[in-house]
Amino acid sequence: MEKLKVAIIGAGGIASEVHIPYYLQHTDRIEIVAITDIVEERVRAVATKFDIPHVFTSYDEMLNTIEIDAVSVCVPNKFHKEATIAALNAGCNVLCEKPPAMNVQEAEEMERAQQDSGKILMYGFHYRFQQEVQTAKRFVEGNEFGYIYSARVKAVRRRGIPGWGVFTNKELQGGGPLIDIGVHMLDTALYLMGYPEPAVVLGQTHQHLGKRKGVGLSGDWDYENFTVEDMAVGMITFKNGESLLLETAFAANVEKKDTMQVSLMGDKGGADIFPLKMYQEKHDTLIDVTPAYLPEVEGHQAEIAHFIEHCLNETTPITTADQGTKIQKIIDGLYKSAETGKAVIID
Repeated sequence: MEKLKVAIIGAGGIASEVHIPYYLQHTDRIEIVAITDIVEERVRAVATKFDIPHVFTSYDEMLNTIEIDAVSVCVPNKFHKEATIAALNAGCNVLCEKPPAMNVQEAEEMERAQQDSGKILMYGFHYRFQQEVQTAKRFVEGNEFGYIYSARVKAVRRRGIPGWGVFTNKELQGGGPLIDIGVHMLDTALYLMGYPEPAVVLGQTHQHLGKRKGVGLSGDWDYENFTVEDMAVGMITFKNGESLLLETAFAANVEKKDTMQVSLMGDKGGADIFPLKMYQEKHDTLIDVTPAYLPEVEGHQAEIAHFIEHCLNETTPITTADQGTKIQKIIDGLYKSAETGKAVIID
């Protein structure tokens, strides 16, 4: 079997600490042939560390110079669209880090490029691949919860404003915790619910803790140039009558240091996902069900393996371009609702 030729766009932390190391666990099936970044010193350092043969400072040059089958897009959100579309147009399968893009218009362009190319466009929603989620998905598909009519998602840190990268820069990121960590739990819930069509969203954002100096459990952040929300809350209704409540924050005055949670409520049962615990009524008794054992799976690791598998087999992965567009519609709607003070109808 011929090896999959992989290239990396972006040489920052997510590339050097996650994508490249996990790709290199599959050297029997792939080879990393090239890497590109606009910062030459950085990209050469990463290429040297991982023995990547071809180094570029332009992804256009890279795509036009060497043969590539698949690309990981590991650049700030502002540059997702252009890099992804360029790779798809060059005939490459693409794994693009989350969120899909800066706004729904960009996500729609990326989806059209995927459709035109016939290649894979997979987004980096790695929480889907954790065993808690995959186990819950099997219970959902087995009708153990019945009709799931509501969900609640929470991605809240007590003091977790990132002190590195561009996470507090709205121009490069598009937003704060909603588009960064909230999107993970939102995607997890939507995945388990079967990705229903959104109808109406109502949202509110807050910016109270990020604009001042404070305790940083994730490093010191640039509070003087903090341009994103530090908290967002919202409600989403769907065209099939289902609903979802969302709460996400980089910083909030709460007890726990870090909460990432999805809760499902169905007419036959419900579940909390992290850790997995299920709730049912059987034989006139309310019962709680907790798995005795779940294998340990690192989400990013499983995501990379999944991407490789579907690239080699030319099959559709569990994360698709149209789902990325749906979630971007919700994110855009929540930000617009917060800005206007009105509920937003999703077209």
